[in-house]
Amino acid sequence: MRSDCHHFVFVLSTLVPLLSVFAEDNSFVQTGIPRKILVGDYSTRLLALVNEQGDIDWKQPIRQIHDASRLPNGNVLFQRSWTDIVEIDSEGATVWKYDAANQHGNTGKKVEVHAFQRLANGDTMIVESGSGRIIEVDAQGTLKKEIVLTLNHKNFHTDTRLARKLENGNYLVAHEGDKVVREYNAQGTVVWDYLVGTKVYSAQRLADGNTLIGAGDGHRVVEVDQSGKTVWSVEEQDLPGITLAWVTMVERLPDGNTFIVNCHAGPENPQLLEVTSAKKVVWSFRDFKRFGNSLAVAHIVK
Repeated sequence: MRSDCHHFVFVLSTLVPLLSVFAEDNSFVQTGIPRKILVGDYSTRLLALVNEQGDIDWKQPIRQIHDASRLPNGNVLFQRSWTDIVEIDSEGATVWKYDAANQHGNTGKKVEVHAFQRLANGDTMIVESGSGRIIEVDAQGTLKKEIVLTLNHKNFHTDTRLARKLENGNYLVAHEGDKVVREYNAQGTVVWDYLVGTKVYSAQRLADGNTLIGAGDGHRVVEVDQSGKTVWSVEEQDLPGITLAWVTMVERLPDGNTFIVNCHAGPENPQLLEVTSAKKVVWSFRDFKRFGNSLAVAHIVK
């Protein structure tokens, strides 16, 4: 009898990490192996680190948000508004800030920031819609670099969405208004582009040279090769019981799965998903009590 009891305890302990996390009122549901995530929603004006049990470990108020990242030192780089970018430590103290509305010629102009990135050298890349440029500033906010973006439909709100500096020094930019992803070299010349045809939100350059795209109001995720050929996609109704709405952030994970932020999809759908290459959902997150229908920003936290 004792042996059977020990066997039961062992089996239960191996299953616990695989159990889904549910709130009693069904407002919070996380299926699959629980994840720690950084989550930002501008309808509830909250950015938070949610742990594997669903508890909030850290939170900050926001007004608008389209980008955020947790830095290697544990601090979080995010925006409180379209122009107010800050780095906050685990105690809530501001250790760095940048006011895009009043820096480097922007005073009095309509400018919005929808993408930024802390670079390996400690500088910060900031992508400005309205002024139509990518800049890099140092810790003191000094302008170190500037490139002008190619824009066919200029607008201070839709010039850009997410953008990232690549390992080769180029920049990969999602242009919502132009409905295209463009890759710029260090001099600002467009060296590659892909016409998405919808209000594209994000793009990630993969190790094999392909590009993973969150197609915004295209309700899909698409992976294309260098020639622009589609090699993989998840369409609006490909996932049983789930509808893709405004697909914002997407990320190819180390194990080959794809992380998807499913914004504006309504409380009947998960806000976050992880799917395999065979389009099987292996993890999902839904929380319409603390976060709402404008959860546009999220990352899995290691």
